[in-house]
Amino acid sequence: MKTAITSIAAILLIASTVSYAHAEVPGWVKNNAGWWAEGTISETEFLSGIEFLIKDGIISVPPTTVSAESSEGVPAWVKNNAGWWAEGVTSDGEFVNAIQHLMSLGLISVASSETMEDSKVSLVETSDSQVAVYQSELEACSEIKKAYERLNCEKAAKNKIAVYEYKLNSQTFQVGPITYYWSGMNTEGNSFEISSSGQAFLYLRFLAENTGSNNNEALYCTGPAVCNYDVTNGSNDYKYSQMDFTSSQLVLKPEDPRFFNFFFGPNIGGGGTTFEYDSSKEYHFRISEPFGSMSIPLDLG
Repeated sequence: MKTAITSIAAILLIASTVSYAHAEVPGWVKNNAGWWAEGTISETEFLSGIEFLIKDGIISVPPTTVSAESSEGVPAWVKNNAGWWAEGVTSDGEFVNAIQHLMSLGLISVASSETMEDSKVSLVETSDSQVAVYQSELEACSEIKKAYERLNCEKAAKNKIAVYEYKLNSQTFQVGPITYYWSGMNTEGNSFEISSSGQAFLYLRFLAENTGSNNNEALYCTGPAVCNYDVTNGSNDYKYSQMDFTSSQLVLKPEDPRFFNFFFGPNIGGGGTTFEYDSSKEYHFRISEPFGSMSIPLDLG
């Protein structure tokens, strides 16, 4: 009875704060809501994830006015609501209303479409200018006489361009001190296919940068059986068939972005698994490092 009364009170509070919203939210978002309610992911990770989902149009939220009311964190009833929604106790509309409440408190910030368009124009102009700088650096490399020095110079300049362009076209996921960038499926290095024999092949490419620590940070994956990165569909977890960490880790110096790749397919042994595709399930790339965790949705449909 106490739980029921609390639930009703939370719903009434939401209704009194924002207008009721009718919306459909993808089912896989419930995983993140449930993990947040259980304490598996942090409040910051949850809020950042919701911001990206709204900006990308995956969650549709009506225009919301930010009030003068201030808040130092997410109200406890909103976290309870997220847990109830993940369990199917409350509806999509009630969950969206809770998100609107967080937006009204300024805890989730999503720019208006007009502002976002202006930002895109500005971003393109800045992008062209910055790439031009890197291109100039690349051209200057040709003046170096020693071959190995010239090649190293060209490699560094090309990497700057690749990193900069990848960031511009990627979503960001903050996990502890590391920022992960992902450009999404069907972009360079990210693809999914099923062979004529029925074997599923999944290729993933990420960019990771140590943006929150003055010390070197490492991403760990010692082998298929012991790896802080895998793919899951909620029912089965899949270990990699191939990855490109050096000596089982990827060391990130402060502000030094590095690309890394994973391939999921046939079982290579060593605790690996054969990657299988089930169109009825949602797939996520999962990060489970000591410094934090994140589940990134993969659209394989």
